[in-house]
Amino acid sequence: MNILFTHSYFYPLDNKQWKKQQPYPPLGTITAAAFLREQGHHVALFDTNLILNPALIEPQLNNQKPDILVIYDDGFNYLTKMCLTVMREAAFEMIRLAKKKGILVAVSSSDATDHNRLYIEAGADFILLGEAENTLLELCDKLEAGKDPSVVSGMVLKQNLTFIVPAKRPVMKKLDRIPMAAWDLVDMAAYKKIWMKGNGYFSLNLATTRGCPFKCNWCAKPIYGNRYNSRSPEHVVAEIKYLLKNYQPTHFWMCDDIFGLKPGWVQEFNKLVHENKLKFKYTIQSRVDLLLKEDTIDALAQSGAHEIWVGAESGSQKVLDAMDKGTTVEQIKEATHLLKKKGVRVAYFLQFGYPGETKEDIQLTTEMVLEMMPDNIGVSVSYPLPGTPFHERVKSELNEKANWKDSDDLDLMFKNTYSNEYYRKLQRYLHRMLRKKQGKLNAQKAIKNPKKLKLPEFRSIALYPYYQLTTRLDERSLAALETKN
Repeated sequence: MNILFTHSYFYPLDNKQWKKQQPYPPLGTITAAAFLREQGHHVALFDTNLILNPALIEPQLNNQKPDILVIYDDGFNYLTKMCLTVMREAAFEMIRLAKKKGILVAVSSSDATDHNRLYIEAGADFILLGEAENTLLELCDKLEAGKDPSVVSGMVLKQNLTFIVPAKRPVMKKLDRIPMAAWDLVDMAAYKKIWMKGNGYFSLNLATTRGCPFKCNWCAKPIYGNRYNSRSPEHVVAEIKYLLKNYQPTHFWMCDDIFGLKPGWVQEFNKLVHENKLKFKYTIQSRVDLLLKEDTIDALAQSGAHEIWVGAESGSQKVLDAMDKGTTVEQIKEATHLLKKKGVRVAYFLQFGYPGETKEDIQLTTEMVLEMMPDNIGVSVSYPLPGTPFHERVKSELNEKANWKDSDDLDLMFKNTYSNEYYRKLQRYLHRMLRKKQGKLNAQKAIKNPKKLKLPEFRSIALYPYYQLTTRLDERSLAALETKN
């Protein structure tokens, strides 16, 4: 089969993310392409990450003349879980253009898994559910042989006005059998140019696992599910060596939901990194309770972990328990302390607006941030993802807007303690409070030893008056918004 792969995430259509100038190649897409190529199919890639208009796929459709267009979203990119409407509309436009030319279309994405009928009504022929490499392979083999595709498990299609949903497909457990992603299909020079201009270094993304076994009740897992399977450290290190040699990144984003959960994995990874004399920095996502096990933090620091994002979520134990998070505020503080001690940057994912959250809970989160002083924070409002207990709890309150337009939307889509405007102001206020205190601490550091100060720290000091003023204004605005509720 002649297969044209694409996906439906466009960084330039998401202004907040595009400003960061940190685009990553569509890892899930090029992994599926490598899987199909290994089985003898011809694959090509139309990468939408760096373009603005989905209509630009049309010349590629004319030139490639594919037997099938596969819109295969990068399931390792957390942004695709959010099913942003601007990206859904882009996917529909690409489907329309392909069908106008009589080309079959298959779609694999979180949104298509959750809303498969919408995509079929938009013209898609096949919706691949969940982890989709084996489903896509069997589909293409059936189509190539001229056989009935409706017997393929793990997908939805429509025949004679009837939706056919075959049996669920088992997940892949032996991930080392999956070939390395088809990095050669990516215009790596374009990515590197953006990274170097915007950040001064080049980063690439890697996935060492699939899935997450924990059950936070607001977190959806439409692609890889509530399980956890891991590549071997040897398999991962081999890919890192290839990427360092061919594309010279100095940093990796390990985009697993949870990095290094398997006992002994991080320690073996650290050993192999040193045996191969590899030099790079990397960023991961983890849980504070896992970081506190044995010598995990030591092994991470020694192997090059530069920054660790943890799902802190809230400084209120009441809210954490309501989320079924399974962690404590004390664990957040202990893990933060130990990571800082080892010279690893700490970053918090935080969310406001979880049902039942009060002003006192919000204050506890603010106090935790200003006490622990993480290096960075990502603040959002609670977002109801389909298929979660949280979504079931609030779905009766959702209006016609059940998705954000882009990742900077931040609308609270159900009734809560405060208004949308309040939560928008709150997340900006917390960012500014953190930056204000960082500026103050850096000023104190400069007085003691100015020669040790780095350029970002000088900038932080220079911005202190700005944050001092804006946080005062924010406090007044928040107080006024509180009285409206």
